[in-house]
Order: sequence, then C-alpha cells, then structure tokens
Amino acid sequence: MLKLSPPERFKLRAYQTNAEQLIRSSMARGARRTALYLPTGGGKTLTATSIITQANNKGRKVVFLANRKQLINQTSAVLTKYGIRHGILQADNTRDTRELVLVASIDTVHVRGLPDDVGLLIIDECHAVAGSEKYKQLMFKYNMVPVIGLTATPFSAGLGKHYAELDGALFQELVVGATIKDLIAEGYLVDCDIYAPSEPDLKGVKIVAGDYADKQLGEAVDKPELIGDIVSHWFKLARGKQTVVFACNIPHSKHITESFIAKGIAAEHIDYFDDDATRADKLARFARGETMILSNCSLLSEGWDCPSTEVMILARPTRSLIRFIQMVGRVLRPADGKLRALLLDHSGSTARLGHPCDDLLLELDDGKPKKSDVKDSETKEKLPKACSACHFMKPAGVHVCPECGFAPERQNEVLVGAGELVKLERKKPVAKGAKQHVYSQLLFVERQRRYRSGWAANQYRSIFDVWPRGLNEVTATPSQEILNKIRSNQIAYAKRQEADHARG
Repeated sequence: MLKLSPPERFKLRAYQTNAEQLIRSSMARGARRTALYLPTGGGKTLTATSIITQANNKGRKVVFLANRKQLINQTSAVLTKYGIRHGILQADNTRDTRELVLVASIDTVHVRGLPDDVGLLIIDECHAVAGSEKYKQLMFKYNMVPVIGLTATPFSAGLGKHYAELDGALFQELVVGATIKDLIAEGYLVDCDIYAPSEPDLKGVKIVAGDYADKQLGEAVDKPELIGDIVSHWFKLARGKQTVVFACNIPHSKHITESFIAKGIAAEHIDYFDDDATRADKLARFARGETMILSNCSLLSEGWDCPSTEVMILARPTRSLIRFIQMVGRVLRPADGKLRALLLDHSGSTARLGHPCDDLLLELDDGKPKKSDVKDSETKEKLPKACSACHFMKPAGVHVCPECGFAPERQNEVLVGAGELVKLERKKPVAKGAKQHVYSQLLFVERQRRYRSGWAANQYRSIFDVWPRGLNEVTATPSQEILNKIRSNQIAYAKRQEADHARG
C-alpha cells in the first residue's frame, strides 16, 4: 500500500509575517481592496497560503484567482504541499467546488461567476487587473467581497484608479512587504551584474499600448548578425551557465536556439503550442542541467521558478517596466554556488528602464495624466556613460561625475565597434536625507529668485535622474557646490539655445 508523505508545515519569514499584519491593518482601516507587493522570489504564494489558512479558521471561503493555467497548477501544488484541502474552478478541470478554498481561472469565473458564499478574493498577478475588463467586471459585481491582490510589479496605469462602481479605487492601498534590495541584503535573492551593447536600431518600430509592436520588433531584431552576437557574447561571458533567453517572438526564439545548437550547446525552445507533457519534459531537462539554454518569448516570465538559472539573455527590447522586472526576476533566486545573476542585455532595456535591482517607485497609479513624467519630445534617450575615473554610471547628459567629482575633458567622438558588451556599473544609492537636503537647497533658490514652479524639481532631476517624489517642500540655505551646479546647468542651457539659434 502506497504511503503518502504527511503535509509540510510552512513558516513565514519575518517580512512575510509583517506583510500579513499590514494587510490586516489596511482592511481594519476600511480598505476593501489591498494590493501586496513582494518581489519575484519573495514568497507571495506562501504569504497568501497563510492568509488563506487564517480565513479558513474563521470559516470564510476563499477564491484564489489566476490568469494562467501554470499559475493555477503551481498554486494548487503549494496548497497540496501544506495539506490545505481545495477545489479547482477551471473549465473541464473543475472539481471539489464545495471546499472552503478554490483555485480558479479568471476566464472560467467570468463565465460561471463566483460561489455565493465567497468571503475573500485573492488575485494573483494583480497588475493585470487594471487592463482587464474581465477582472474589473468581476470586482464591480462582487464589490462587497474583500480583495487582496498579489504582484511583483505594481506599476500598471490605473491600478489605483477611482471607479464609481466600487465607490473608490480599484486597489485602495499598496502594502510593501519587502523591496528587492531588502531581499538581496537578507540573502533571499541574489544581485545582478549587467553587460549591455548599444541599443539596437529600432527606428520605424511602432509603439502599441506602451511597448514595441511585436511583429515589427521581430523584423528589426531577428537578424543573423544580431543572433550571432548573442551567441558569441554568451561564450565570452557566460559559457557553461544555465541560461534562459527571452526573445521577441517564436521564430526569433527558434533561430536563437538553432544558433546555439549549431555551436554544440544543448538548447531548447519552449512555447504555448507545446502540449503539457512536452512542456513539462523540456522544463525538467533544463532543471536537471541536461539543457544549457532554454529560449522562449513570454511563457516563462511569470510562474516559472528554476533557481539554478544563473544567466538571462534579454533579446527582446521593451519599454515596459512590468515586463522587464518580471523577466529579470527569473534569475534572481539564490541556489547552491550561485552568488550573483548575470544579465546579457542585447535590447537596450536597462538603459531605458534602469537597473532591475535598484529601488522602484512603489505607488498605485490613479490613472490621471502625470505632467512631471512627460519628457521633452526633443530630448533623445541616450545610454548612460561610465566615469573614466571611478567607473560610476553617470546619467545621460551629466558631465561632472556626481560620485567622485571628476570632469573629463571633451574629446572628439570615437566610433566603437558594434556588438561589444560593456558592463553596466551601478549608481551607488544616495540616502534619502541627502536627497532631501539637495532638494531643499534648490527650493530655496527657486523661491528667492522667483523662478517658475517646478524649476527646483527639474534641477533635482538633472542631478539624480529622477523626480523628487516623496520629498518635503522645505527650504535650506544652498551650499556653494549647489550654486556651482545651478550655474553650470544655466551655462549649458544657454549654449544649447545659442547653437539652436545658429542652426536657424
């Protein structure tokens, strides 16, 4: 007779326990829809499991909603592991719907609705809610049911937008369980080194819904010389390391796979058209180390965990911070012998979106236009440049290094050979108190000289390459260093104006 293993007991990490308590506090204050942010690898499902257990102890029925088959299977496996009885509400796979816990597909729930006695709704990958009519209609219909959203990327436009049907915001509060930096410091994630070439030529590639159009992007990037560059740099920088590739589309992914195979490297392509058994076999071979390269488009960006994966090749340019963070998150989990992850960025995305392990703006977007986020249409995005003295990665347009103060002499332009990956050195974090002091000095100058409102914010952005969000509107007497910086900016601006005038 087969002897079943007893269910495991789970134990939350300190930050997970704190996150659960913060969610309870949010709901005690009257919030009915709270989003929980934890980075990829931070244990959102385990935290949700604890929340489910507490709700069940009070006799409340919980529905855990997901938008992908693999996420439903993954959540079901976690609940089974910890001995939590549950049913499934998913097309032909529906079973045991009388259980106190249901793992459900949004597509099925959209057609069949929720059980009448549901007492708590947990939405996985809740950043998708803002752009989904299915999710929003469900929340409108069951607007009295408390909702907890789980996400590693709470950046969707309108995630905190007000709706009359809800008599409030889609998600009213955001609970930050931990940041990526927190989890790296505590050893729950690893940091990431990045090597990147110049940004690919994307002229003529249209922007659709905030990101590059897939078909045109594939045509721009799926070229033999670019794929050859991907392979050659992998041999140079990552040979022998488990690697996941994110490509533009299926043909692009297959071409990358074929190029690795031609060089004698065990590589496989995986996509949605594989049946469940084939897909499971490919993932298992990669997890065992039999396959060195696993290439896909977006299948593996959510709900896939393989901590031994040490390298990511980003061959798909993106303007979406959500997509970028989700993809990079696949290689940040720790494993035996893995000290750091490696990102080979053949897309220019890091230069556009920043280092994925740095601090992110964690707030819910209310759907209203953001004047301060609109860049000058004449400003061209440029790659950051490394300081030749200390290798600090200076923001575009900054001549004097904000780290060591070195000001290189202007040189004639030197053409650099295409395709050479350059390691991206990270900006060292500046303490919030120091940033506040700089902003306060700039505000003093703005008010004393009666500059237009917003001048100080623009000056601040020229120094730190971000807007002064979350800082107080207090003034401080400016130092000579700040006055020199303002003077330098004004001279540079005057020279640009003069040059523009000369060109007519």
